[in-house]
Order: sequence, then structure tokens, then C-alpha cells
Amino acid sequence: MTYGIIGVGAIGAAIVTGLCEGVRDAPAVVLSPRNATRAADLAARFRNVRVAKTNQEAIDAASVVLLCIRPQEARSVLGDLKFSSAQGVVSMMAGISIETLQQLVAPAQSIARAIPLPTVAAREGATPIFPYTAAANALFERLGSSIEIPNEVALEATSASTATVSAHFAYLNAISQWLVAQGVSEAAARRQVAATFAGLAAQLHGEAPDFAELARDHATRGGINEQFLGVLEQARVFETVSSGLDRVLARLTRR
Repeated sequence: MTYGIIGVGAIGAAIVTGLCEGVRDAPAVVLSPRNATRAADLAARFRNVRVAKTNQEAIDAASVVLLCIRPQEARSVLGDLKFSSAQGVVSMMAGISIETLQQLVAPAQSIARAIPLPTVAAREGATPIFPYTAAANALFERLGSSIEIPNEVALEATSASTATVSAHFAYLNAISQWLVAQGVSEAAARRQVAATFAGLAAQLHGEAPDFAELARDHATRGGINEQFLGVLEQARVFETVSSGLDRVLARLTRR
């Protein structure tokens, strides 16, 4: 198996790291020359990784091509490249439909979309894929696991849901800054907030944790968690989460 990666940004680099770091049977990986510094660094770290001179060379060497470029560059980068009908193609480009990909990578037939997160670098990803293809499943099982999504509409919604990551960290920062305003040092505030939520992460392990049940478990009747949750509910914060995701989804589906 040889993977050809077009676009060596953060996700492309995370995939390479997950495939290669500490792995005895790491597959061959051929990187496009895009983002030359990062590509060269990966090739220097892993002996099974090399950098092609052109995007076409990376494709020609690959049995599975991974498209890790920005969605707005899809047509300009892929328009002049030639694919093989025998190749598998896995796209990480948000909002670029299977129908569009079929046009861009013809005559390739095995085409899937995926939404990996940086955790694939540590082989701890749970990556949504649609449609299920052997190439996409094999790749992400190497990098943790894959989650088969039933249709492209649901995949777009899954992609939209990842827009909440920055807001999650902004929420933690708001808690930290509130502590600073109460006289706690910046370092101590960050450490305390990080420790609180890192400790809770263990409760998320497993196939499908019940978030509503976890919320109930931590909201002791008459307690401070129940009080704070009530304030957010009265402010319709969770309705805003839904409406915000609706707007992100609308943006993705317009593309």
C-alpha cells in the first residue's frame, strides 16, 4: 500500500504521523511538494516517507490518494491532474461533494469523504467517512477507528459539528479569565481549568457516551452545577449552539 498525499497541512501531517510514528509496518507515503518545509520535515523523520517533485508524481506513485487541500483550492489544484481507475481516493475537503469529486478525479471510482481531526496523529481518531470504501476504512482503522455515516447530508452535518472546537476552548478561557478577575493567578487559573476538564474526559471513552445522562449526573439537585446550567438554559445558550451549527451547515452546503 502506498499513500499519496496532496496537501501537507496540519491534517495531512497528522495522518502521516499516525501512519508512521512508532509503527513497524508503516506504509509507503509520497507527499506532494505543497508546503515544502513541512513535507521535508516529515520525510526526514520517517524513512518510508518521501517528497515528490510534483503533485502528479505523488498521484502516480499511489494506490490510495488522500486529498488534504483547502476546499477553495480543489478545482485549481486538481483540475490538471490525472488519476487512475484503479486508485482509491479519500478527500478531507469540507463541502466538496462526492459528485464534484467524481468529476475532479475521474476515472477513479473508489471515492470517499472523511472528517479526520488532529487526534489521528496519536491513532486516537474516530473518523467519520462516507461512503464506506475499503480504502477509507483501512486508512482510518490504522489511525484509530472509522465511523460510517449513512449519507452525504449527514456527513455535512458531522463536518459542521467540528466547528465547535474553537468555541470549546473559548469557553474554557472564559472560565479561566473569570478566575483571574477573582484574584487567582493566570497560571493557576489555566492549570485548574485544564485539570478539571481533562479529568472529565475519561468519562467520554466508549462507543457512545450519553451526554444528557452525564449532565444530569453532575447537576446535583440544589447544587451549584444545577444553578449554573439553569443560567445557561435561561439564556438559551444551547439553542444558540443549534442555530450556530445551522448557519455553519448552510455555508458548507452552499459550496
